[in-house]
Amino acid sequence: MSAFFFKKYRKTVLIYQKRIIIDSMGHADSAILSISIILLSGFLMTRVTKKLRLPNVTAYIIAGILIGPFCFNLIPQNIVSATDFLPDIALAFIAFSTGEFFRLETLKKNGAKVIIITLFEALMASVAVFVVCYFVLRLNIAFSIVLSALASATAPASTMMTIRQTGAKGDFVETLLQVVALDDIVGLLAYSVAISVAISSATGEAFSLGRIIFPILSNALVLCLGFLFGLFLKFLLAPKRSSDNRLIISVALLFAFCAICTVFNVSPLLGCMSMGMAYINLTDDSKLFKQLAYFSPPILLIFFVRSGLSFDLRALVSSGTVGSVPLLAIGVIYFFVRIVGKYFGAFMGCFMVKKAETTRNYLGLALIPQAGVAIGLAALGARALGGETGNALQTIILASSVLYELIGPACAKLSLFLSKSYSTKLEELVSVNETAEDGGQKSELELLIERIHKIQEELPVHTVNEEEAAYTEAAETHAHAVWEERLGKISEGRQRANSLRKSAKRRRR
Repeated sequence: MSAFFFKKYRKTVLIYQKRIIIDSMGHADSAILSISIILLSGFLMTRVTKKLRLPNVTAYIIAGILIGPFCFNLIPQNIVSATDFLPDIALAFIAFSTGEFFRLETLKKNGAKVIIITLFEALMASVAVFVVCYFVLRLNIAFSIVLSALASATAPASTMMTIRQTGAKGDFVETLLQVVALDDIVGLLAYSVAISVAISSATGEAFSLGRIIFPILSNALVLCLGFLFGLFLKFLLAPKRSSDNRLIISVALLFAFCAICTVFNVSPLLGCMSMGMAYINLTDDSKLFKQLAYFSPPILLIFFVRSGLSFDLRALVSSGTVGSVPLLAIGVIYFFVRIVGKYFGAFMGCFMVKKAETTRNYLGLALIPQAGVAIGLAALGARALGGETGNALQTIILASSVLYELIGPACAKLSLFLSKSYSTKLEELVSVNETAEDGGQKSELELLIERIHKIQEELPVHTVNEEEAAYTEAAETHAHAVWEERLGKISEGRQRANSLRKSAKRRRR
C-alpha cells in the first residue's frame, strides 16, 4: 500500500522535499539557490518557446508561474518580497536603451506626425478600457483609471525583434519604430496622473488639481535630472576610458539615478529614457547601449520570472475589492478592448496626418504586444494601491501580457507583410533589369542568378552579433591591458636580475 502511494504521489513528495530543503537553509543560502532556480527555469523555458517561435519574455513569465506558489512552489515568499526593488532596476535598463531611438535627426523628420499618431493610439486604448471598466462593469474608479492608463503602454522588444527577423523596411517600419518609442512616454504620463487620482479616491481625500499637476511637474524634473545625468555620463566616459570601466560607470549611474527616484517616490523610467537620449545625441556612441544590452539579460530574466512568481492564480476567479465581476472576466474584456482601442486609435491618428493607406490600415496590428513597461508599472501600481486591488491589477496585467506576447509577434509580422514592408517572394525582394543587352528577354535562370548576386552584395560583411562584439571587444581590451602589465613586470624583473648580476661581478673583482 505504501509503495503504491509513493509511486502515485512521487512527484508531489519530491517537490515538497525540495521546498523543505530550501526553507531549512539560511537566508543567504536560500537566496542564492532561489536565484539559481529562477535563472535556470527561465533559460529552460526559452528552449520550449524557441521551438514555438515565441519571445523570451513569454518564457520568463511562464517559468515564474510554474515555480511560483500556485504550481511547484520552489521559491520562498520572503525571497520574492526581498526583491521588490527589481522593477525599478530592470525598467531603468529598458528605459535607458529606449533613449537610443530618440535621435534628434529622427525626431525632426516625422516628429509632429508621430506624436499625433501616438497620442491617438495610446489615449484611445485608455479611454476605451476606462469606459468599459467604470461605466459598463461598474468597477471602482481607482482600479479602472490605473488599468486604463496601463492599457496605453506597448512593448517595443517583440515588435523590434520581428522587424529584425523579417528585414522589413520602408515608411511603415519607420513610423512603427517611432510610435513604439514614444508610446511609453505617453503611458508613463498617463500612469502618473492615474495613480494620483486613484490614491485620492482610495484614501477618501478631497481631489485637487494640484494632485494632477504635481506628478507632471515631478516627471518633468525627473526628465531634466536624467538629462543632467546623461551629461555627467558623457563627461565620465572619456575616450581613453577602458570598456570594462565604461560599463561599470554607466551601471553605477543608472543605479544611483534609481536610488534618487526611489527616495522621492518617483518612477525612474522617464529620467533614464532622458539620460539615454542625452547621451546618444551628445556622443553618438551606440557601443555603450550594445554593451548594456549584452549585460542586462540576467537582470531582465530575474525581473520577468519574479513577475510570474507574483501571479495570483486564485485572484482570477475572485471579485476582491474591484466589484462583483470575476477577475477572469475583467482580464478577457481588457484583453480585447485594448486591442480594439489600439487599432482604431492608430487608424484615426494616421488618417489625421494623411499617412499612406497601408500604414493606416495595418499599424494598429503591430501595437498589440504589452510586457516590460506595463508589467513594471503594474508592479509599482500594486505597491502604491496595496491590498486586493493592487494584487488584482498586477494579476490582470501579467495574465494579459502572456496572451499579448503569444499573439503580438504574429500580428506584428502579419502587419509588416500586409503593408508590403517585406516579402517572401524573391522577385519582390530585389528588382533587376529583365531585358538583356541585345534587347531580348532574359531567361528565368539568368534572372534568378542575377537576383541572388544582388542579394549577396546587400548582405553585411560581418554577421557577428553587435552586442556580443561590443562585449567581446571590452574583454579583449581588458585582457590586452593585463597582458601588457604582466610583460612590464617581467621586463622590470629581468632588468633587476641583470643589475644584480653586474653588481655581483663587480664585488668579485
